[in-house]
Amino acid sequence: MRIVFFGSSEFGLPCLEAVLQSRHTLAGIFTQPARPAGRHRQPRPTPVRLWCEQKGLDCRESENINHPEWAEKVAACKGELLLVIAFGQKISRPVINLFPYGAINVHASLLPKYRGAAPIHWALMNGETETGISIITLADRMDAGDILAQASLAIEPEDNAQTLHDRLAALAVPVLMQTLDNIEAGRVVLIPQDESAVTYAPKLKKEHGFIDWSRPASAVVNQIRALWPWPGAQAVYVSGKTGRSWRVIIQKARAVPASNSTYQPCGMLNDNLDVWCGQDAVRIEWIKPAGSDLMPFSAFVNGRACQPGDLFLPLEKVLKGVLE
Repeated sequence: MRIVFFGSSEFGLPCLEAVLQSRHTLAGIFTQPARPAGRHRQPRPTPVRLWCEQKGLDCRESENINHPEWAEKVAACKGELLLVIAFGQKISRPVINLFPYGAINVHASLLPKYRGAAPIHWALMNGETETGISIITLADRMDAGDILAQASLAIEPEDNAQTLHDRLAALAVPVLMQTLDNIEAGRVVLIPQDESAVTYAPKLKKEHGFIDWSRPASAVVNQIRALWPWPGAQAVYVSGKTGRSWRVIIQKARAVPASNSTYQPCGMLNDNLDVWCGQDAVRIEWIKPAGSDLMPFSAFVNGRACQPGDLFLPLEKVLKGVLE
């Protein structure tokens, strides 16, 4: 088949590579324009654009793929099937109708759970033990199309958003390639989603990263896993001895039991230098102070002479900007 690809993020690259190496033809590749990123807000091309440059393939950047001018460019590719993976734009029905075999999307969840922009992050945030990928038709509502294929995998205790992203991206490849064969052969079975089981995964904002230490330690750890590498689970560490403070991102931690008989204020370091939470405590393993490299928590402790009674500020104080 002649396949046109719409995508922007790194998640779609393994599938894009597989299609390139297959008997199918990549008839066109479209991505989002470069966006300002980083400290200096310089325009940064999408991972799909960078991949195309490495492969010597043409890649077109569209601000609005549904504009008649762009729809004409899509039509000129003479594609038979549209493949959409993390493109970042809603595709209009006139564009979908350009393709005899229609349009399909690879989504990083077991739909109808976690429709939306951040399914990997919210699966981790909510403490799920299983997720997967779904291949669906494009519908007028976000991620609401019929299901063509699914595959699941277990979420490991050590998974964070990056590792789970990479595992799901790899999982999608064989499922997609089999689905393409089934579409071409007319063997697909379309399964409507159960609307009563729908949950959502809204786009992440930086505010999602602020830690509320009054929550159970298990919830805080899930937040830490879900938000690495972006936006990061953030807090402000305050030394009880010097009064100095540091903004930090916690990269890895685990929940540990804590006796209620020795309860201390949420966010405070106990005798084991674990952080007290609303239930149990968080043992930090890796941490990144602002402006510094990622380091073991032991190095952070030694460098700042951390001691019991030091404090990670509660969420509401961070939001109010008590410290710069």
